[in-house]
Amino acid sequence: MSDPRPSPDDRGWHVLLLGGASGVGKSQISYRLARHYGVGLTEVDDFQVILQAMTSPDDYPEFHFWRTQPELANSMSEEEHLAFGRRYAGRMAQAIELVVANHFENRTPVLIEGDFVLPALAAQPRFGEYDSAGQVRSLFLYEEVEDQIRRNFLAREGDDQPGRARITWRQSEGIRRDAERLGLPAIPARPWDTVFERAVAAIDGP
Repeated sequence: MSDPRPSPDDRGWHVLLLGGASGVGKSQISYRLARHYGVGLTEVDDFQVILQAMTSPDDYPEFHFWRTQPELANSMSEEEHLAFGRRYAGRMAQAIELVVANHFENRTPVLIEGDFVLPALAAQPRFGEYDSAGQVRSLFLYEEVEDQIRRNFLAREGDDQPGRARITWRQSEGIRRDAERLGLPAIPARPWDTVFERAVAAIDGP
């Protein structure tokens, strides 16, 4: 039986960026996509662990905010939460850019998945000294229904978190709008039984 995975020439990219808000199903689909394309998988959550351990709150306050200022964090409004998320993603983008450039240099294909992979990052024309044209593809997953994110959090973590779900859904909508504005593929997570096929079609499309 022939191998259904795309060859490196057919794949046409070295880095696939998979983004979307927390709780929309990125991690579940990322493993299937990595197997399908025959590439490595890197999760941005691992970057967070490393950066929190190797930086100080003075130099990188965003990475330590929830631990060092929990009362302030819990008292923030929705708008403040959304603004903080954008600042955090901007900081995280600096680390992701280094990893993308490294994979360009080594010519090793990889899928990078995480909450802080935003359309603005995927649309960059360059990563370090490398032109991204023809080397980067992206896909953004979003959840159309706010209450579905609430159910996802409940199933995953065992706690009902309506406030967090509301903020996360708004983040999801912002990512969807930004992706559409920048001409990047974005697909709804539901129906879940077809999301993998729809993801592959979006990634392989024009």
